[in-house]
Amino acid sequence: MKTLDYTKLSAETVRPVVSALQQLLADYQIYYSNLRGFHWNVKGKDFFVLHKQYEEMYDNTAEKVDEIAERILMLDGVPAHNFSEYLKTSKVKEVGYVTKGSDGIQNIMETISYFIGSERDILKLASEANDEATVAMMSDYISEQEKLMWMLTAYTA
Repeated sequence: MKTLDYTKLSAETVRPVVSALQQLLADYQIYYSNLRGFHWNVKGKDFFVLHKQYEEMYDNTAEKVDEIAERILMLDGVPAHNFSEYLKTSKVKEVGYVTKGSDGIQNIMETISYFIGSERDILKLASEANDEATVAMMSDYISEQEKLMWMLTAYTA
């Protein structure tokens, strides 16, 4: 038997949710890699603040990567795990060598804004599929990210 047999979700109705979660997984993996680069390479007067903040962000992102992959598995999907596949499908683009804190923060703000939109779309798909667990997960991500955007906006003012 499959997990969906027990959770009373239909494979057909969750297929679009799984597909959207696969996209989100690829996007988060590239974002994670970008955050690591920001953390390693930041320089300047905000080094101490941003070095620590970037580390907290990539730790948080690593948790989300795992949660998304596990949710795909719970919906009887198979999460992509090859970085080459992530690079092909991710809408979040790799960034090069970034040392300026404001450039890293700007990239993060743009990426989080993209995530909020994607997660709202997934929330809608999951709701249509009666997939309350994915709805809750996306709702939690959006709440957290809206607060982060408020803080980053205040930081950059």
